[in-house]
Amino acid sequence: MRTRCSLLIATFSLLVFAIFQAAPNPTRAAEVQGPAALSGQVTSQEEGPMEGVVVSAKKDGSTLTLSVISDKQGHYSFPASRLDAGHYALKIRAVGYLLDGAATVDLAAQKPATQNLTLRKTKNIVPQLTNAEWLMSMPGTDEQKAYLLNCVSCHTLERIVRSTHDADEFAQVIVRMMGYAQVSQPIKPQRRMEPNRGGTPEQWKKQAEYLATINLSSVSQWEYPLKTLPRPTGKATHVLITEYDLPRPTIEPHDVIVDEHGTVWYTDFGEMFIGKLDPKTGSLKEFPVPELKPGYPVGLLDIEEDKAGDFWLGMMYQGALAKFDPKTEQIRIFSFPPEFNDNAAQPNMLGMRYDIDGKIWTDSAGHYDLFRLDIKTGKYERFEPMKHLPDDRPGSVYGIDSDSHNNLYFTDFATDYIGRIDAETGKVSWVQTPTHQSRPRRIRTAPNDNSYFGEYQGNRIGMLDAKAQKITEWPLSIPWSGPYYVTWDKSGYLYTGGMTTDRLSKIDPKTGEDTEYMMPRDTNMRRVFADDTTTPATIWTGSNHGAAVVKIEPLD
Repeated sequence: MRTRCSLLIATFSLLVFAIFQAAPNPTRAAEVQGPAALSGQVTSQEEGPMEGVVVSAKKDGSTLTLSVISDKQGHYSFPASRLDAGHYALKIRAVGYLLDGAATVDLAAQKPATQNLTLRKTKNIVPQLTNAEWLMSMPGTDEQKAYLLNCVSCHTLERIVRSTHDADEFAQVIVRMMGYAQVSQPIKPQRRMEPNRGGTPEQWKKQAEYLATINLSSVSQWEYPLKTLPRPTGKATHVLITEYDLPRPTIEPHDVIVDEHGTVWYTDFGEMFIGKLDPKTGSLKEFPVPELKPGYPVGLLDIEEDKAGDFWLGMMYQGALAKFDPKTEQIRIFSFPPEFNDNAAQPNMLGMRYDIDGKIWTDSAGHYDLFRLDIKTGKYERFEPMKHLPDDRPGSVYGIDSDSHNNLYFTDFATDYIGRIDAETGKVSWVQTPTHQSRPRRIRTAPNDNSYFGEYQGNRIGMLDAKAQKITEWPLSIPWSGPYYVTWDKSGYLYTGGMTTDRLSKIDPKTGEDTEYMMPRDTNMRRVFADDTTTPATIWTGSNHGAAVVKIEPLD
């Protein structure tokens, strides 16, 4: 299985780290440094040559967009092997700037083209700000702002700051919004089925009063300065990014993985489909997953490949796990038993080491419980870890993964604990992150049983040493990044996606250096996947609000 092989390779990273750093993939390096299909310089009156501008090219009628980033001299270049002949539209991303007029270019076969790009200052920077930049700009304490991290799963913070709700109105709005499932987006809201899910306006008074101070309820323009992040520089400009557009805007590619054949698979977070993408051609095939509970929110979350090459899925509000055989294209359903399959049941995640004992772990996020499925009998066993939380704060199970003995590790997304359930005894144990209220989110366990996780509110990624029971943290260089998931490559680098920054973070765990690759547009990254068949590794993720699968190729 490709995923497990990648994990095994990663255990040798300390031995090969320096070698891979010193010897980047000669094929990819030569491709970029060789003949260019299209090149030019990006300039503006204010700055002259501009580094860190994302330049994107899309051929008429194509579903693929290729992007590069300008270097210190403002130079950009598209490899000849990546753009064929045709008519292309060019776009840029550089906060504070717009293209000075439309930019198009006609490319002929084996004839390099030059297109210089002139940028001008924008008169309206508001639509260009990322969620992280809004959080940086807003007045208030970190505690007040942290609540807004709950909003960006479904929509941008621009919607909030542009609103004119006063505190009383905002309290009502929060009650309504809390009633939507996290699979929602503005073009397709989905209501939860639990009664009174949103609570009462009184309990949201504190948050509502704060929100009314940062929007346009009492002013015609924001009275706080709008802050922006610097553009990429140096290593962060050495990257190729390919976006594969999906056929419907309602598709939310939440988890994206690559199998041993190089085929890309994803779960649709807002619809009942598994997607299969051929990265060479861009062709897509969707496989419908049965809707078991009509009227309930639809969408899928975790996808994992087992050793037989089959895929397992968390069916969320449909109250089941699914096993998909890519050879026969058949799906087998493992529904929760009726006593656990109520209107709050929500199996999202998977712990996959059933080769050890024939059992798969999952969660029920609506109740903060954990379950273990016996595949042969189809019976579920229930665990209630939050009854054993070390302090009196309310807890919340989020990410899970199992180790080499099928012991389960899980995160407490409401506080700052990493939990463990012993597979033999059922005993629950806890380790607290050094950062208070870090809200660890997805977790992934390596072959040596160390676990890596994103600290969503802590703005860090963490690693729990299984033997020492000690957590090491690496802070991200951009505030309010909202790291969700952590993966690694054969060279020992760690990767995470910022849900608020539209940037992929590449962290050197030895030095703590954090290289941030800017995406061409609003991307809202969740899971990131490292394909180690290339050097450097190719990183895959989903544009969860942009209906696209994204391939990120660091060049060094």
